[in-house]
Parts: sequence; structure tokens; C-alpha cells
Amino acid sequence: MKIKALVAVRSGSVRVENKNIRPFAGSNLLEIKLAQLKRISNLDGIVVNSNDLEMLDIARSYGCEAVKRDSYYASNDVSMSEVYKNMAENFNADIVAYINVTNPLLKDKTIFQAIETYKKNLGKYDSLNSAHLIKEFMFQNNLPINYDLRHQPRSQDLPDIYALNFAISIIERKNMIEGKNVVGYKPYIYGIDEVEATDIDNQIDFDFAEYMYVHTKQ
Repeated sequence: MKIKALVAVRSGSVRVENKNIRPFAGSNLLEIKLAQLKRISNLDGIVVNSNDLEMLDIARSYGCEAVKRDSYYASNDVSMSEVYKNMAENFNADIVAYINVTNPLLKDKTIFQAIETYKKNLGKYDSLNSAHLIKEFMFQNNLPINYDLRHQPRSQDLPDIYALNFAISIIERKNMIEGKNVVGYKPYIYGIDEVEATDIDNQIDFDFAEYMYVHTKQ
């Protein structure tokens, strides 16, 4: 049973232009993630899937497998379900450890332990997916969905609701193809803290993550 990391990157990011390879803490998000994954001893390899030739060249420079993605599967119009299926079909290991480059504060030990947890729970769960606790007063259609307005709790006493952050998703390749997702039908929700879960979606996220990355590495 081989477990390889799948790093999916593309050109054309909208909210933070070219975020995967723009300067970040003296390097860039892709190089930082590949360097990190090279340190994870329970991975059997690293596959970079991209439509971007520069990103594929970076992958090769780190000794990673480089898979060219068709431009259709890197467009803003295609559904993620189609993208997941296509990437899994072009992946050459039994288990996919789907790792986002946009979570630069994720620790080495968290990735290692997630893989070990997945292996220990084979047969009980069909995927492992990182998530973080949401302790917020949440509303939908002008009504609270996680507390009673007439008996308002303290924020720490709100129910434990987890949000998937996609920093780490581990699933069998065949299940990723069949389900067109990195989340299985019976996922193991793997809790990580909010700092490690930081995902870069916009410029504020980028600036915050870079500041934290620089200061936590000192």
C-alpha cells in the first residue's frame, strides 16, 4: 500500500494573483510545501498536478513527480468534483494524501500523525479530513442554527461544530475516483487548531500567514 502526497496547483488564481508562486517569506507557497512534504517520512512520494509549466518545473527541481493537467480541469468553470476525479485518474499510488499549499502554517508532525491515524483506522473510516472547531454564533435565514436565542450560552459552551479546511485529506485513489471527492462517505474528522488551519483565500489571509510563518520559524 503506497501513500503519496498529491499537491494540486494551478495558474489563474483570482483573489490573490498567482498566489502559489508569488514571493512568500523569502520563497513561495509551492516550494515551502514541497520542502515540507520531503521531510514527511511516512510518505512514499509526492505528485504535483498542475496546468502551469513553471510550477511543474519547480516540482521536478524538488524531485517530485510532475503531472500536466489539461487546461479544462484548471479553469474557473469546471466543478471540483470533476477535478478530483481527473486528478485521481492521473495518480499512481493506492492512497492519496491531498495536501494544499495554501495552508503554510501546518506542522510537519500534524501531517505525519494524520497519516498514521489514517493507517490505524483503515476499515473503520474511508477518509481522513482535517477540520477545525467553529465556536461562533451562527445564523441561517435570520435564525440561529447552533444555539437558543432565549438561552444564550457562552461561546465556549456552543456545540462542537467542525469546518473542513482541506489542509489534509487522505483517501484511497479508487474512492476518490468513485466519489469524485477527497471526503469519503464515512470520514474521520481530524481536528487541528485554527492557526494551522489558516487557509489563504485573500490578501489579508496571505499577509497574516506570511507574518505568522516568519515569526513562528524564528
